[in-house]
Amino acid sequence: MMSNMIRNLVSFFMLIPCCLIVLNLGSCREKHNREVSSQEKTTYLDTPFVQEFHDGYLVSKEKKDNEVRSIVADKSSNIWIATASGIFRKESGSRDWIPVISGAERGPAYAVVVNPDGAVLMGTWNGIYRFYHNQLRKEAGINPPVSILCNDGEGNFALGPNGIWHSKGGGWEAQNYSIARSVRDAALDDQGNLWIGTDAGLYLCQNGKTTLFQNTDELISCYVKAVSFTPGGDLWAGVMGGVSIRKNEKLVKNLTPREGIPSANVNCISRSTDGQMWVGTDVGVVRFAGDFSHSLRFSRRWLMDDKVNDVAFDREGNAWIATDHGVSAIRRKMMTMADKQADFYGQLMRKHIRPPWTCGSLRLDIPGDTATWRHSDDDNDGEYTSGYLAMESFRYAVTKDPDAKIKARKAFEFLKYLQTVTGTEGFFARSIVPADWTSVNDANRSYTPQQLAEELVKDPRYKPVETRWRKSKDGKWLWKGDTSTDEMDGHMMGYFFYYELAADQEEKALIRDHVKKIIDQLIETKYNLIDLDGLPTHWAIWSPEQINHDPDWASERSINSFELLTYLKLAGHLTGDEKYEKEYRRLIDQEGYLENVSRLNKKNPAWQIYFDRTLEGYLFPIIMKYETDPKLKLFYNQLIEEWMACQPAGENLINNLTYAYATGKIVNVSQTIEFLRDAPLDLVDWPINHLLREDVRMVRSPILEEIQISDLPPASERATVRWDKNPWSAIQGNLTQVREPVFWLWPYWMARYQGIIRN
Repeated sequence: MMSNMIRNLVSFFMLIPCCLIVLNLGSCREKHNREVSSQEKTTYLDTPFVQEFHDGYLVSKEKKDNEVRSIVADKSSNIWIATASGIFRKESGSRDWIPVISGAERGPAYAVVVNPDGAVLMGTWNGIYRFYHNQLRKEAGINPPVSILCNDGEGNFALGPNGIWHSKGGGWEAQNYSIARSVRDAALDDQGNLWIGTDAGLYLCQNGKTTLFQNTDELISCYVKAVSFTPGGDLWAGVMGGVSIRKNEKLVKNLTPREGIPSANVNCISRSTDGQMWVGTDVGVVRFAGDFSHSLRFSRRWLMDDKVNDVAFDREGNAWIATDHGVSAIRRKMMTMADKQADFYGQLMRKHIRPPWTCGSLRLDIPGDTATWRHSDDDNDGEYTSGYLAMESFRYAVTKDPDAKIKARKAFEFLKYLQTVTGTEGFFARSIVPADWTSVNDANRSYTPQQLAEELVKDPRYKPVETRWRKSKDGKWLWKGDTSTDEMDGHMMGYFFYYELAADQEEKALIRDHVKKIIDQLIETKYNLIDLDGLPTHWAIWSPEQINHDPDWASERSINSFELLTYLKLAGHLTGDEKYEKEYRRLIDQEGYLENVSRLNKKNPAWQIYFDRTLEGYLFPIIMKYETDPKLKLFYNQLIEEWMACQPAGENLINNLTYAYATGKIVNVSQTIEFLRDAPLDLVDWPINHLLREDVRMVRSPILEEIQISDLPPASERATVRWDKNPWSAIQGNLTQVREPVFWLWPYWMARYQGIIRN
């Protein structure tokens, strides 16, 4: 019989409109995204799109060779660079950089430019060099050094601290323009007028006269380092503070960090072949379209160094970027989602599955060097392989490909073996590795009394585990104990999707028996996961004694109650055994677990962690599908609406899609598609430091304990994703690891299953 407590809770949710609940949630940034209902808005046709990827080049092992000041692509897509040590050339298709000037004449270089006739001009410490028809010669008539070169279609201007020169097919003639000697950049407009950026301001040179623009109603500041023109003829001046846009010799707009400039130090501006303006700064390069929408490329994910000195474009539209530590090419190719799936799935199968069928990250012995990869264990190998199991189950449900079914079975057998290897009735391991591994994470250790005191002061719940790794009875494996709640959540989620989407009757019986074994042991141990030492693990606590009565466990009360109710509901549905339902009801009626769950989305801000949102997303499809009591179903319906409303940015694709699976309501389609398109193909977990940026604010939201940025970064501006990680974190990434691509493949196949992506 339904208790009064349940009736009261259900009545409470029925009386309060969902939108009011959302507005009263302290953890919600804004109102829940409107549910998308029309077929047109819920379906994405898989057509080709531009996929960018990074290709980095070191010129040599010498530091000065890699300090690149200027870069240009000639008509054959050969790349020319001016560096602190000289001029180099890389032929198209090669990765080798060949010095162009050698011997005593080699020295600091500043500028390279390609003329319409194919000649390459180089400005250096001792003058100008011209490379034409495979011959190199030094130009006469210049007072070096030459730091800037530009072309007006008929000839060239050369500039430096000692003057300005012009050449039209013959020699170089000095120009009598009175300007500051601190020349930083120059460009010619459509009328052939010369615009020069200096530390004193922006000069217009025409007909022997100069006009200086330096006031704050003309430029953000007078320190002008970059000059370029849009396809429509607007002048963009890169200054200290941002970019000033001028039209018809008047200031019309300023771009500052508020408009997307990541650093006040603007170093260069270049116009791409498709008309976008690329602004190079000390914190990467930002690209502006005609409507001033913009995208940022920074960090080692995209650039050899964040300080961008120049940008050039080859005939294929690839961007070649001069940085202080080498050359970066941001290349482009056309792909469909299906193409991208094939790429990621190939990487997954080639590298990220290790025996017996564990899906995990790779470790790089040399940070950032993918040639040095090796397999590595993780505390959450079971959880992450469960995500892989879910992915293969969705892949099978969409394609009916026997390969997906075979691999799903292998993943399940691995998860099942995590329990078998312990030799217990129901306890399961976090991970297993071959017994001959000489290095594992969290190796066995001992604690001195002093160390133990330190740990207990930091965390009174701390459990000192000296023997984390044990050898299997057959001697083939090492297995890791101290299993946590998130591992249990991952396992149950994986079993659920495998059971529902891919398992045949024989496999369903295996799942049923396996889940029964684990949950029976949990009931036997009064809802704590007991390790081989006879004590509960550090985190796997669900018992009423601790969850309801120990104040140090209050932070886990709502989510752990939700977890345990879901486990029991899963076991009850799979086995049909009423004892699980009786326990489920006892926890609700006598221990207040449903009341605990009702606060799932209203935790104290100090107790909120981003990981919990993902774990909750693992559980909702189970409880929503298997709960049959109308009043409890209504309770969970309201709970999941609250939960989704607290994620208005739609940043977590797994949560978007599990919500849709659980409720039948498609949400956040644009966010899901944009992420899947924008995610880089490179899986190295390149570090991202948003603290360097001036175009975002640092905040303590949505998670109070973390420093985060104010605006959700797109996939291409994040470290390699795992869905349990906070995407707003100001500092992300780990240069020594390569993430597995399940983070992309799993939501892709879920979206295919739900008809969001159609081929």
